[in-house]
Amino acid sequence: MDSMIITKVAAGVLGAWLVFLLGGWAGEELYHAEMHGEPSYSIEVASAEPEEAEEEVPFEELMAQASVDDGAKVFRKCTACHKVEPGANATGPYLHGVVGRDIASADGYEYSGALQGKDGAWDTAALNGFLEAPGDWAPGTTMGFAGLNKPEDRADVIAYLDSLDD
Repeated sequence: MDSMIITKVAAGVLGAWLVFLLGGWAGEELYHAEMHGEPSYSIEVASAEPEEAEEEVPFEELMAQASVDDGAKVFRKCTACHKVEPGANATGPYLHGVVGRDIASADGYEYSGALQGKDGAWDTAALNGFLEAPGDWAPGTTMGFAGLNKPEDRADVIAYLDSLDD
C-alpha cells in the first residue's frame, strides 16, 4: 500500500474525529445541560414509593351526602343505552323505578343469563357493586360499560335513579 493512501485515510479519520469533538463542544455551549438557579416550573411524576391509602368512607355516608343534580350529570354517560321513562327500553333496560326493583325484571327487556341468574333486588349495595364494575359483579353480562371508578359518582347516580321513582 502506498504511504500517501495511509496518510489520506488517517487524515480523514482524525479529521472526522475532530469535527465530532468540535460539534459536541459547540452543542454544549449552545444548550447548557446544567440548571441555572431554580426552575420556573416543575413536573411532578409518580414516585416509586407506594402512597398511603386514603381512608375509605363508608358507602352509606356517601349516600347520605349524595347529590341528585350531580347524579343527573354523571348519568348522561348512561343515556346512550338507558332511558328513564317507564317501559322505554333501549339497548339497556329502562331505569325508572330501578331502585328496589327485582334484578332482571324490567318489562319487555331480554336480560343476559348473567343477570337472570341473580336473586334479590337492586338495592343500594347491589347497584353500587354493579356500577363499580359490571363485568365483575355479574360475569358474562352484556353491559359493555366499564363502570364508575369514583364512589361519589356511584352514590350520586343511585340517588338520581332513586329520585326518579314516584
